[in-house]
Amino acid sequence: MNGESRGQSLSWERIELCNDVKCQLRARKGNMDAPLSTPCNIQICEVTCDSFRIMWDMTAEDTARATHFFIDLSRKENRDPNRFKHRDVPTKLVAKAVPLPMAVRGHWFLSPRTEYCVAVQTAVRQPDGDYLVSEWSQVVEFCTGDYAMEHLQQLLDKAKGSAGRLLKFSVFYRNQHPDYFDYVREGGGLMRPALKDSSGSHGSPINGKLQGVFFSCNTEFDTGLPPKDSPYGPLRFQIPAGHLLNPNISLYFADFYCMYTAYHYVVLVLAPVGTEGDTFCRTRLPMLDLASNPFLTYTAPQRQGEEPLYCHASDVILEVLFTEPVHLDQGSVEQISGHHQLMSLTTANAKKDPSCKVCNISVGR
Repeated sequence: MNGESRGQSLSWERIELCNDVKCQLRARKGNMDAPLSTPCNIQICEVTCDSFRIMWDMTAEDTARATHFFIDLSRKENRDPNRFKHRDVPTKLVAKAVPLPMAVRGHWFLSPRTEYCVAVQTAVRQPDGDYLVSEWSQVVEFCTGDYAMEHLQQLLDKAKGSAGRLLKFSVFYRNQHPDYFDYVREGGGLMRPALKDSSGSHGSPINGKLQGVFFSCNTEFDTGLPPKDSPYGPLRFQIPAGHLLNPNISLYFADFYCMYTAYHYVVLVLAPVGTEGDTFCRTRLPMLDLASNPFLTYTAPQRQGEEPLYCHASDVILEVLFTEPVHLDQGSVEQISGHHQLMSLTTANAKKDPSCKVCNISVGR
């Protein structure tokens, strides 16, 4: 083959190679422009109070092409889902494509014990910055969880800083209206546990799940006695502290919150050892040492003839939930000497102030 023939052969090879590259580029462009399939079989797993993992089925081709995932997350009660205002401008969460399941977390948009709706799109970011997107998947509903033990420990650490010094006390007390005590007497004199309401931190594991009878133990600075006033009723049941707080009782921390006020509440649980309430709390709430904690203490007598010493925190309002029935015969019911006109102080179904820096942690409210 002479030089001229070899040159013509190389030219034809270059032309054929260029044509192959052009064909591949056209094929690739055509593939990039091909519609993305709609994500299906949406699955939610590993749900916590402020995170979850999500996965769905995609074709092998879409898995290779997708550059981004769009997540539309909204509370279930919001009946007008916030979809994309434009198909290429996301108004919710945008994430680079990662192997599924994908973790979604963030206390700024996820709250504990809240029902959410979620839908997904897959997308391919194009050279001009636009997105080629799939259709929205079906909407899936799920509910976030309670505070985990680690979150309650964070809340406990914050509460310790607000507890103040310990003051002596001798009785637990419970204020109610006359109708309540009439009802208790008609039922045999037992104050029976009732389901904890939704007051306080939304993520507290006892809300709506643990039953108990609420008591107070805070005293006035000048008298060392329970306050004369109450927002809960003009009649007060008082019971010696040792009936509810003794070495046969487990003490747990359950919550720390405020209601847009300067003072704060600490919720404690007293559960007789081995009871159903004790079993419930043991895996969900931080246990406190009866003799050494900043909120509520029992100190055994040091010498024969001495009485146990009971103390409560001075700078927070304690709400003490006793998980077993309490009989009226264990104490006494009397009229309070003050006024029953402080309804603004009641904590029934009270909502926690989400902006307070003292009692909020970074995992929802």
